[in-house]
Amino acid sequence: MQVPRKCSDRCYISRVLPALNKKHAVQIIKFDYRLANRLPTDLQKLRCRVNYHALAFADPIRRLGEKLVQRIRTRSKHFIALHLRFEPDMLAFSGCYYGGGDKERAELGRIRKKWKTLRASNPDKARRNGRCPLTPEEVGLMLRSLGYDKSVHIYVASGNIYGGNQTLAPLKALFPSFYTKDTLASKDELAPFSAFSSRLAALDFIVCNESDVFVANNHGNMVKILAGRRRYFGHKPTIRPNARKLFRLFLNRNYMTEKEFVDRVNKCQAGFLGEPKEIGPTWGVFHENPSPCICEKGNSSTREEISHSMTRLTNTHYDAETPEDPEVDVLLSD
Repeated sequence: MQVPRKCSDRCYISRVLPALNKKHAVQIIKFDYRLANRLPTDLQKLRCRVNYHALAFADPIRRLGEKLVQRIRTRSKHFIALHLRFEPDMLAFSGCYYGGGDKERAELGRIRKKWKTLRASNPDKARRNGRCPLTPEEVGLMLRSLGYDKSVHIYVASGNIYGGNQTLAPLKALFPSFYTKDTLASKDELAPFSAFSSRLAALDFIVCNESDVFVANNHGNMVKILAGRRRYFGHKPTIRPNARKLFRLFLNRNYMTEKEFVDRVNKCQAGFLGEPKEIGPTWGVFHENPSPCICEKGNSSTREEISHSMTRLTNTHYDAETPEDPEVDVLLSD
């Protein structure tokens, strides 16, 4: 069934709930949006039951995802996971420019034409305003400045990176212990998932969720959901770049000493390091900060209550396909 884009909580109760009670399962089609952030507390807690307890990946996805984590852990007890959005369609949609000359402009320009409603881009303005994803090298430089040295093991969750190995080479030089699902799993293991982008993204989601530190070069939906999940199940840091401030640092990096650069990166990233009490400008978004379900220190644990109540519910498996479109960033609720 289909629901209006601005369907309220009452709308779902009056339209969707009767169908759910009758059929026991409902698929909402053309659904690239979600409930508002401001809902009654009981509904917010219900969302936590669904997002963090009822929904689970199908067993084949879960099993391979867990194997990938185990294979990293055999090499290193701790690891960083980086969600790297640097695919051609993502860059084309952003309207950003990364110094590739006429070849880059032509290639990304052709891809950009498939979105008929996009306005003409202003790459310099987008970069200044922090709307451009950091390059793999920039993410690596940020992490090294934050104290993560060459010995750190890093898992990169991504699609096909624009520029391929040439684009990834600087990041690999900074962090030689570099893994992806393609290096950790065989072709035969990945074969059942390789034709489905959302299933591959689900494997990345599982590994990112289990990482000791999660890093992203973007502010998409998958990042927000992972940040909220990691916060809900006992805090694990999620680092996101302060792209607006880092832009000028990377631009002027050659005009300062290494120590000056490191000091300024740390100053820019203050408040963006995923500390437990950190609250950013968009953290009123429920999926990023599920505060209605997280009790303050000293109170009884809502999470335990939810966990006990969920034993009465049947797990639901999420295994749906979504378009490969950066405007509709895949929402994966484990």
